Amino acid sequence: MKFGQVEDPSQINFTLPKDHPRTKDILKQNKKGLENISIGCAKWNKTDLKGFYPKGTKDELSYYSTQFNSIELNATFYGMPTPEQVQTWKEKTPADFKFFPKITNTVSHFRRLLNIDDVVTQFASAVLNFDEKLGMVFLQLHDNFKPKDYERLEKFVQNWPQEVPLAIELRNTDWFSDEEILNKTCELFEQYNITNIIVDTAGRRDMLHMRLTTPNAFIRYVGANAESDYERLDDWLEHLTKWKKEGLQNLYFFVHQNIEKASPLLSAYFIKKMNEEWKTELKTPQMATENMQTLF
Repeated sequence: MKFGQVEDPSQINFTLPKDHPRTKDILKQNKKGLENISIGCAKWNKTDLKGFYPKGTKDELSYYSTQFNSIELNATFYGMPTPEQVQTWKEKTPADFKFFPKITNTVSHFRRLLNIDDVVTQFASAVLNFDEKLGMVFLQLHDNFKPKDYERLEKFVQNWPQEVPLAIELRNTDWFSDEEILNKTCELFEQYNITNIIVDTAGRRDMLHMRLTTPNAFIRYVGANAESDYERLDDWLEHLTKWKKEGLQNLYFFVHQNIEKASPLLSAYFIKKMNEEWKTELKTPQMATENMQTLF
């Protein structure tokens, strides 16, 4: 994932900012406690995750799902999934595995939220076949989709099928630089139970807004292939521990890298630290764990 990549990560201040004041109020609304933790990568193919799979692995998803409990499913961004394909993916994975499919680019990039009822219906109908393995769908808006088209976003949110949990990633800087626009948008998300995605990447610190709109934290973490990647994960664990105490209901944390083959290593490190700190028993990728010793 090259988004937000910088030439020299050592020049970036990776300190996590303070929470938006509204975040604590949102977390307080959850009375159920922590229900689900999903941590994984964005891809499962051998080409990107080179060195992760044992020799002779024939089915990448089947193996991946024995190592992680979830996947940020970017494949659905590039092509509309069919119910049959969704069913195949579902059947290859354990009972506790979760999929987080990205909405097809026909909606977000080509039609730019205009005249999309047919595509949304087709997409939602397909991913509902994940049944209990559907974590949360997410929409990633184009970098140049700006607040001037707020009405399109509003209509999209209002018309989204409620039975499909949804998160949205805003990318254009104008969404974050104008406080009035950001407040208006987050209030819309709160009203319709839409999770506001947080992106932690070196070159776009504005997307690290720390404003939750539901008691769910959907975080897309982009490492810089630098030693600081691990320190940043330590900081995230400390911050998430605070959110957990304040009422976090679900954590969805997906690790990317500019060079993706390192993402299982980062994910395994984060899971191991979380299991130690939170006394959880999340799957820790075995092969990645074995390879960790080469990085410290």
